[in-house]
Amino acid sequence: MLKEQEIYTVTIEDLTHQGEGVGKVEGFPLFVQGTIPGDLAKVRMDKKRKNFGHASLVELIKPSEDRVESVCPYHHHCGGCQTLTLSYEAQLKYKDKKVRDTIQRIGKINKEIRPILGMKEPYRYRNKAQFPIGLEEGEAVIGFFQRGSHDIVSIDDCKIQHPFNKEIIKTLKKYIRENKVSIYNEKTEKGLLRHLVTKVGFQSEEQMIILVINGESLPKEKELIDRITQAFPRVKSIVINKNTKKTNVIMGSKNRVLYGQEYMVDTLCNLEFQISPHAFYQVNPIQTEILYEQVVEMTALEGNETVLDVYCGIGTISLLMARTAEKVIGVENVEAAVQDAKINAKRNHITNAEFHAADAEVFIPELALQKAKPEVVVVDPPRKGCDEAVLEAIVTLSPQKIVYVSCNPSTLARDLKYLDNKGYQVEIIQPVDLFPNTVHVECVVLMSRV
Repeated sequence: MLKEQEIYTVTIEDLTHQGEGVGKVEGFPLFVQGTIPGDLAKVRMDKKRKNFGHASLVELIKPSEDRVESVCPYHHHCGGCQTLTLSYEAQLKYKDKKVRDTIQRIGKINKEIRPILGMKEPYRYRNKAQFPIGLEEGEAVIGFFQRGSHDIVSIDDCKIQHPFNKEIIKTLKKYIRENKVSIYNEKTEKGLLRHLVTKVGFQSEEQMIILVINGESLPKEKELIDRITQAFPRVKSIVINKNTKKTNVIMGSKNRVLYGQEYMVDTLCNLEFQISPHAFYQVNPIQTEILYEQVVEMTALEGNETVLDVYCGIGTISLLMARTAEKVIGVENVEAAVQDAKINAKRNHITNAEFHAADAEVFIPELALQKAKPEVVVVDPPRKGCDEAVLEAIVTLSPQKIVYVSCNPSTLARDLKYLDNKGYQVEIIQPVDLFPNTVHVECVVLMSRV
């Protein structure tokens, strides 16, 4: 009988979806943070539940052959890069297995999965960062939340973020210190500065800074503008975002432009995109181009099709499709993103794409009533996947092809099962590694009507 606080020796065999090592003692699974498959370790049982336990690493008896030295000094405290001590080749194998196992277990679909498409250089790939700001011994700390808590790990340089972030953090800390800017406290709901959000164009090299505050304005804003623009001449937009609510949602709904314009521009797949503070834009532009190449290949448009792009965001996939399709219809429930999409169509001289701000489950049935029959539907939902009402609405359109882009294998598998039961057959499953050194993985799936 296993007991809490006892020490056990365990061989780690797998990883959980949160990146914890999984090993068994007398057939009982233990989840051990800081371990990877192949490790032989002494662990302490911290919490025992009915079917599994949480344990902490006491001693690494024999490290896995796939273990590598972490390139980040914050790795064991920050909750970001869960697999930084796992070799990149082993990370890709893990993600391949994760996609295959999840789709078979949840989706009940047995289909050969193409090998994952990884990165040549799996660092410095993120074009967006969201840094919480806190206080520690009277000094401002900027970084990421510690794993499983809201304690902030002060980070000077994140190895998967653009180097711009390292320098802007230094500049902002100096401004806070010199102007005695108050820092927001989650418990008391007092204080001003809450978050620093940055966006960087990898091809345009344009930069955006968003400062989330619990109020209307910051001290000495003109001085802050001068300080930032002199140090960072590529900054095209500095925005104050007002968030006075007690919430875990980072940004509020109201923006005020402090400098420049309320957007930045980047180039992706030879198209220009205007990106506003609230707009969704894939965080790894290098791999996003590879991801979108797969979408284009799977749709295999011949030029006479109508394409429906569900959860179209700022129109990235829509405008790619519009290069070949006869007509593209995009639907998105974030009004600001739809406005960006319309501007992006004009910016790229594309006239055969239209965008609608609406809930997909309402808009698609209305589309069906208009006797619009898109031959191809592309869907790229958030992590929670598609609401069943959206899937049901798509099925009523009876498209020849559905191309599903997903960042969550579990909700992908669930939705594929639904569509499979409604007469759509999985043809291709292609994982793409958009998030190296983490447990997350993107997939593109082609389904065709039987």
